[in-house]
Amino acid sequence: MASSETPKGQEKPAERPLIMRYAARSDVGRIRSKNDDSAYVGRHLAVVADGMGGHAGGDVASASTVLDMIHLDHDDYPEGADTVLADEIQTANSLLSELVHQNPKLSGMGTTVTALLLEGRKLHFAHIGDSRAYRLRNKKFEQVSIDHTFVQRLIDEGRLRPEEAETHPHKNVLMRVLGDVDASPELDLDVLDVEPGERWLLCSDGLNYVAGHVVERMVRETKDLRECAEILVDLTLEAGAPDNVTVVMLEIAEETDDDVNTAAVDVVPAAAIAAVDEPEAVTATKSADDLAADKAAQSTKAESQAKAARDADAGSSFSTGDPGDKNDETEAASSDESTEPPTTTDPHLGEHLSAEVLREELASRPHELVGAAATAAETGSIPTVAGRTVARRAATVLTHKAEQDRVEVEEPSRRRVPWLMPAVAAVVVLGVVVGLWLGYAWTQTRYYVGEYDQRVAIFNGISQRLGPIQLSRLEAVTDIRVDSLPEYGQQSVRQTVPAGDIDGAQDIVENLRNTGSASANCPSTTPTATASGSATPTPTPSATVPIPSTAAVASPTPSPVPTPCEAAK
Repeated sequence: MASSETPKGQEKPAERPLIMRYAARSDVGRIRSKNDDSAYVGRHLAVVADGMGGHAGGDVASASTVLDMIHLDHDDYPEGADTVLADEIQTANSLLSELVHQNPKLSGMGTTVTALLLEGRKLHFAHIGDSRAYRLRNKKFEQVSIDHTFVQRLIDEGRLRPEEAETHPHKNVLMRVLGDVDASPELDLDVLDVEPGERWLLCSDGLNYVAGHVVERMVRETKDLRECAEILVDLTLEAGAPDNVTVVMLEIAEETDDDVNTAAVDVVPAAAIAAVDEPEAVTATKSADDLAADKAAQSTKAESQAKAARDADAGSSFSTGDPGDKNDETEAASSDESTEPPTTTDPHLGEHLSAEVLREELASRPHELVGAAATAAETGSIPTVAGRTVARRAATVLTHKAEQDRVEVEEPSRRRVPWLMPAVAAVVVLGVVVGLWLGYAWTQTRYYVGEYDQRVAIFNGISQRLGPIQLSRLEAVTDIRVDSLPEYGQQSVRQTVPAGDIDGAQDIVENLRNTGSASANCPSTTPTATASGSATPTPTPSATVPIPSTAAVASPTPSPVPTPCEAAK
């Protein structure tokens, strides 16, 4: 009722939702034999992935990652999409590890990921690797992503100039990437405000062979997104295109009534585009009635298409449903009949169902799918994980609709490892620190006498060093010059004389002052003459016949060598 009382002239028009207008193209290039790039773009999601590993499975890595994320292309996130994009990329990383565990020949494969997720008036950004994201906003063109490469690190540290990076021999060495080498790779994440009219360019590093100012000029001046994507790829081919190149152009715009009424699209079967050198996802706009009419024909063609694709791609590095897993899948399905429909005996059911689920997912909204991911969707060679029932496998890998299987994919046991290792390391470091501190505290209860500035001095501690740390400090300097001591005393002082406490150290100093020796046990220095049999000369009492007082029973022995104390005297 309150709204009826408000004049229409004062009513503020409601903001229309924002969507992405888009275009995409991928090309194998002039040198490579297959395309390891994959890309998807729709009204709310854009992803570019550049696979690596060559024949080891770069196309598998990029295709599985992109296909694993396509279900995010919507704007219905009741609890917010703050962590959705990052969690999905981490899940895709776990999928790559599972694929490598299933097929060790894929070991070493990896992929970059640069993705945008539009939610309301916010744009969620995630990035890892050296694919790039550029933004043109308010006439300012800038690179939003940061390359996770070795040369970029050198540039950040000031050890390399940006113009030198293009010719550096290690410019393609990646420091961070998705793959089977890290259970929780570090992603660059950000949440950006978005405005209608701003443009974004997502691309693989194959576009780096076109000069940066040329790319900027094309994005600024080419109004049509499709034309802009085509021009950028063509320029790359003219520059030699030694690498695959993938370009996604998108523009943020307000949704219109035509957008709301736009029907879903369908993927053209692979047979219709077999003559194309680099197969890409070709989309066609259809009405809802046409889509329903084609569904029956599509299901009848699925088996023949999948079989033909399997025979044609027998040497492909994509992992398809393994007929050998049929018995395991049938047993798992029979043990879980309460939650899953029964499976049939079709030996190729895994391929058909995976491709069918993927096609249903793609047909539910407008989009473009290019590169290795498009090849996988068209041929039915979907990268999947064996060891799961067919229905769960397809739902989890492609759409993540099976909540029970999400627990399997997330692998909670792996998530605990990053917490355990820092805790163990912290305990070890704490033990070492405590041990060092106790050892140092003990050294400070000791004293010794040594030399300082050519004088006898008292030191607190011990006369050793621990690396750069001196374990003693000067306590007191005496007036006794070291060179005034006998040679033995000088050697003792220079080699340091330990003492249990400060009083012991002072006693040693007094001994040096009085006797020239650090020892307190100095023998008597009164000269005596000794004879064999330990007889000593003594006067005899008076007698009638005087006996000389110096008479001895035996001849005297020579005097012993004087001790250090005697020498000091």
